[in-house]
Amino acid sequence: MTLDLLAATLDFAGDTGRLNPIKLFLDADIVVQAIMIGLILASIWVWTIIVTFMMSMGSIARRCNKYEDGFWEAQSFEAYQKERRRGEVPLGKIASAGLAEWRRNAALKTFDPEGARQRIGMAMNSTVGEEADKLADRLNFLATVGSVAPFVGLFGTVWGIMNSFFQIGQQQNSSLAVVAPGISEALFATAIGLFAAIPAVIAYNRFSHRVNAFEAQLQRFADKLHAALTRQLESR
Repeated sequence: MTLDLLAATLDFAGDTGRLNPIKLFLDADIVVQAIMIGLILASIWVWTIIVTFMMSMGSIARRCNKYEDGFWEAQSFEAYQKERRRGEVPLGKIASAGLAEWRRNAALKTFDPEGARQRIGMAMNSTVGEEADKLADRLNFLATVGSVAPFVGLFGTVWGIMNSFFQIGQQQNSSLAVVAPGISEALFATAIGLFAAIPAVIAYNRFSHRVNAFEAQLQRFADKLHAALTRQLESR
């Protein structure tokens, strides 16, 4: 009822000579309407992911930069970890994994330098992969919408055109006045599909690059810490 009133208001306001999206939706077939609703919901979720990812990624990057600056200036890595309690920072988790493995190797009676290097490196590299996967997890939805939404919209268009041709057969009238409204409603579904897909593809490409750059930052930190910890083990 609200959509009907809004569509009537737009017509009354003098927009009868232009496309009325709400009227196109209301006049569409039930199948096309369902497709439009699904695409609109997907578009809303895409923009939700875009906004939340930008905010969370910016916050994580700032906290990691602050953590790393203090970490390399600290006299003791372990004391810094306990003092700062940065367990929720990705760099803090990498440092915790490396330091925990370093303590286990330092406590061994029989010291194996090569084995210690490998174990410390594996512990931190595993944490790097886990943190990168957590950041990239939500991007899968963007990739899915970017690749699927145009085809879903196209399905709505095909269905709408089929319905238009069916109406031609029912009314025994092939004039443009009979065909055009149905085709317009059908093409509107493709437009909504593109509206959902385009920002999803752009955001996915941009965010994937950002996640890869952040993963490289984590890996560089892990490599530097790995070198520092193995030097301490070998000098004991």
